[in-house]
Amino acid sequence: MRENPVIENILSRRSVRVFRDEPVAREDLEAVVACGQWAPSANNRQEWTFVVVDDRARIARLSAVVREALGRDAYDMYGPAAIVIVAHEKGAPFGREDDGCAMQSMMLAAHSLGLGSVWINQLQGICDEPSVRAELDALGVPATAEVHGICALGYAAAEGKAHERTSRVVWA
Repeated sequence: MRENPVIENILSRRSVRVFRDEPVAREDLEAVVACGQWAPSANNRQEWTFVVVDDRARIARLSAVVREALGRDAYDMYGPAAIVIVAHEKGAPFGREDDGCAMQSMMLAAHSLGLGSVWINQLQGICDEPSVRAELDALGVPATAEVHGICALGYAAAEGKAHERTSRVVWA
């Protein structure tokens, strides 16, 4: 394969699920979110809402209400230093796709900055549970929005694992 820094970044990024207890620089968070904002969107609508949370107590509160809503013991969003919540208006025709593009762009940007990341999708389907909605409201996620993904960010305490690729490629 051709040597190229963009391709190398894509091929070497791994999901990180264990983070060090070290804050992420505001400048790095701003760069990651900017890359999400510049992701492609259907008809160039750019209808995302990005909510950046780098306060561990607020992340813990959101984790707690998600844990309770899902009935999952000890769920803590992997204890990241920061999260970026990516939301779209409910029923937006391409909201899920647009959010996926933004999440991928942010995770690749994070990797290029030496940050670990993982996609958290547990809020899909539970955004309107009363306790979850109350916490999302407190964080500034519009009541008319649904969350398709959360990008957990921080410095990796353990490297992510490379998994064998099992997808198919058909040349026609």
